[in-house]
Amino acid sequence: MVGLVLVSHSAGLAAEAAALVRGIAGHDAPVAVAGGTDDGGLGTSLDLIEAAIQAVDQGDGVLLVPDIGSSVLTARLVEEPGRVVLADAPFVEGAIAAAVTAGTGAPLADVLAAAEEARIFRKL
Repeated sequence: MVGLVLVSHSAGLAAEAAALVRGIAGHDAPVAVAGGTDDGGLGTSLDLIEAAIQAVDQGDGVLLVPDIGSSVLTARLVEEPGRVVLADAPFVEGAIAAAVTAGTGAPLADVLAAAEEARIFRKL
C-alpha cells in the first residue's frame, strides 16, 4: 500500500490532520507526520520527513503532502521519482483523498492524482 506523509510547519496540525485522515480512511492507513522542527518549534525538518517516510514505506511508494512554504521546499529534497513524490494538493483534502485511494490498493500515480484532484473540489 502507498504510504502518506503529512509535512507541516506545526507538529500539532500534522497530528490532528493525520487523526482526521485515519478516521475517514481507516485506522490501518499508512500515515505518518513530519510536523515542526526537531526541537518542537514551528518549521520543517528534513530528519523528521525522512523518518516519517521510513515509517510508512511498504514498498509501493510514499506520497508527501506538505502544507505551505518551506515544507514544500524541504519535501522536494527527498523526492525520488517513482518512489517518493510530492503532491501539489490542499493539505487536508489532498491527504484524505490520497489515503482513501491508497486504501484501495491503487498505485502511487493514482494516489498522487487523487490528492491533486482535490484542488478542484468546490465547497459551494
